[in-house]
Amino acid sequence: MKLKVLFVGTVLLAFGLTQVVDAQQKKGEAWVIPAEYKKMANPVAKDDASVNAGKVSFAKNCASCHGKTGLGDGPKGRMCKTFPGDFSGAAFQGYTDGEMFYQTKQGRGEMPAYDKKIPDTEIWSIINYMRTLKK
Repeated sequence: MKLKVLFVGTVLLAFGLTQVVDAQQKKGEAWVIPAEYKKMANPVAKDDASVNAGKVSFAKNCASCHGKTGLGDGPKGRMCKTFPGDFSGAAFQGYTDGEMFYQTKQGRGEMPAYDKKIPDTEIWSIINYMRTLKK
């Protein structure tokens, strides 16, 4: 019985600490994105194959911070000083594909740059997948 109480207490404490960390996260500054990226079109067709490939790559490279469904609730994301963002919301979905490409490729602050880690065509597939997260 004591072990059960200790376990429940530990779970509640861990949940409470997670909530404190979430409450302390600040909202990210506005991105400054070069004009050429704002106008850039996604060269990868948004078909089932690219969306599925993007989903796999998102799970591998992005979900630890951005969460499985892009809500910014991944386990690493909860530890960040800056909220990773909600990809389902109008603000994020309002970005052009080129703006999303720039953010993913260049990164900033706690957001790593993926320019040397993920090929461009794979980044474009991730963007096709992120478009499916819209509320």
